[in-house]
Amino acid sequence: MNNVIVVGGGAAGMMAAIIASRNGKKVTLIEQNEKLGKKLFITGKGRCNITNACDIEDLFQNVVTNPKFLYSSFYSFSNDMVMEFFENIGLPYKVERGNRVFPVSDHSSDVIKVLEKEMKSNGVEILLNTKVSSVIIDNNICKGVNIKGGKAIYADSIIIATGGISYPRTGACGDGYKFAKTAGHSIVETKPSLVPFELSDSCCKELMGISLKNVSATIYADGKKIYSDFGEMLFTHFGVSGPIIIKASAYIHKYLDKDLSLTIDLKPALDEKQLDERLIKDFNLFINKQLKNGLEKLLLRSLIPVIIDKSGLDGDKKINELTKEERHKLLMTIKNVPFKITGLRGWDEAIITKGGIKVKEIDPGTMESKLTSGLYFAGEVLDLDALTGGFNLQIAWSTGYLAGLNC
Repeated sequence: MNNVIVVGGGAAGMMAAIIASRNGKKVTLIEQNEKLGKKLFITGKGRCNITNACDIEDLFQNVVTNPKFLYSSFYSFSNDMVMEFFENIGLPYKVERGNRVFPVSDHSSDVIKVLEKEMKSNGVEILLNTKVSSVIIDNNICKGVNIKGGKAIYADSIIIATGGISYPRTGACGDGYKFAKTAGHSIVETKPSLVPFELSDSCCKELMGISLKNVSATIYADGKKIYSDFGEMLFTHFGVSGPIIIKASAYIHKYLDKDLSLTIDLKPALDEKQLDERLIKDFNLFINKQLKNGLEKLLLRSLIPVIIDKSGLDGDKKINELTKEERHKLLMTIKNVPFKITGLRGWDEAIITKGGIKVKEIDPGTMESKLTSGLYFAGEVLDLDALTGGFNLQIAWSTGYLAGLNC
C-alpha cells in the first residue's frame, strides 16, 4: 500500500510530495498533464517569482483572503525557509525590486527541474497523464483515489493539491472542489482574481499599448473611494492592466454590483498649485499655438486628445485665449482622468482563483480535513489568495509543506 498519494503536480503538490518522502513515507504523485508544474512554468512571465523576501509580518499583510489561517503554515515554513530550501536543492536565487525572489537563471523551468529531481531522489513515484476521477471515502475516512479508466489506488493519506480554475490552458479545471464536496466540504464561490479591468471608454483602443509609469490610480464604488495605489499600468484594447491594476482587482470583487469608476493621476508628484505653475510655464512657451499642440512637454502625445476630450475643452482653441477656469478644468482632468469600470477579465487571464474550499473546515496546523480523516488540502484549491510579488507561491509552498509533514 502507498502511504501517501498527492493529487496535483504543481507547486503545492511537489512540495508536499518532497516533505512527505523526506519524512519516510512512500509517496505517489499523480498529475493529469504530460509534465509537472505547467502553471509554475508561466508564473512571473516565465521567470517564476518563487517568494518574497519581506519580513514575515508583511507576508500576512499581502494575503487578501484568510491570512489568519496561514499562521501555522507561514511560521512552519517561512519565506526565509523557502529560499534556503531551494538553495539546498541546487537552485541559486536573487532578490529584485519589491523583495521579489527569482532563480538566478530567470528560468521557471529550473525551479521545476530541481523539484522533480528532489522528488525522484527521495523515491517519489510520479504518474503523468493520469487523471483522478474521484476520492474513495469510507465512514469519513479517505482510503484512496479512483483513476479515470477504473483503477483504484489506495493509501493512508491523500493530499489534494489540484489548484484552482485560473489559466485553464494549464489543465486547471476545479477537480479539487469536486473531491472536497465528496468529503462534505463547502466551497466558497470561485472568481478570477489578479486580472485586468474592462473599461467602457472607447479611447482605450486608441491608447492600446501605452504604458504609464509613476501614476496614481484610485477606484471608487458608488462614489466612495475603495482603493488607491501608485506605480505602473498599461492600456489594452479592452481597458487597463499592469501591476497597480492587477493588484487592485484582488479587492474589488465585492463591489462589482456597484457603480465602479477609476481615476488616474498622471502627475501625482505635483500638487494642484505646482501643476498649475507648470501649465502656466508651458503655456507661456506655446502661447500662440492651439491647445492640442501645447501639451507635448507635459503629456505623452497619444494622451493629449483624450485629456482634452475628457476636460470638455476645444483642442483647436488658441492657448492665449484660454480662461483661468478652462486651465483649471484641464489641470483637474490631468490629476483625475476618469474611466468607467465595466468588469474584470476572465479565467484565461486570471493569475489566481479567489474562493475555494472553506478554510474553517481545514485544520490550519496540519492541512487535514476536519470532516474526513486522512484527507489533506494544499495550495490554491483552498480559499486563500494574495497579491502579486511571490505571495501566492509562498502560500503554495507553506501549505504543501504542512500537508506533507503531517500526512
